[in-house]
Amino acid sequence: MDRDGFARLLQDFTLSAESGDGERFARHFTDDAIYYDYIYGPHKGRAEIAHMMEHMFHRDADEYRWEMFDPVFENGMGYAWSLSSFRSRIPQFEGKRVVIDGMSRFLVRDGLISEYRESVNGGVAMTQLGVTPERMEKIFHRWAGWLKERPETVEYFARPKAKDK
Repeated sequence: MDRDGFARLLQDFTLSAESGDGERFARHFTDDAIYYDYIYGPHKGRAEIAHMMEHMFHRDADEYRWEMFDPVFENGMGYAWSLSSFRSRIPQFEGKRVVIDGMSRFLVRDGLISEYRESVNGGVAMTQLGVTPERMEKIFHRWAGWLKERPETVEYFARPKAKDK
């Protein structure tokens, strides 16, 4: 796959996410893919990814938009900056509009996504919703735990600093 092919994949990927059709969205992934969502956590395999998109995300969000910009792709790995927005369906935040600025990393195998990770400032999103500071603190602690437990983070801390090598 080249950069243009990756850009086409991203276009259909985001349109599928916007549609709320979980099966359509999941067809962009390999059977053993993993999707790391910053709110809903990791989902492995097409069935879990479809369920997350259709029965979790679209349960909680309406008027969803997602656009990817500046795609970069090389050796099976792609990155893109994105803007996404939605209107909340969650009862205590009903109707509040949120816009999110994010970066996404894709591992691609045989034209399908085998791993998806995103990096966003969830605090900015929660502020737009009006989440209380106490609830944000609880969520941030959970996210910090996920970050510290990831294998790549454990490996990172096990390596010496560059200047110490």
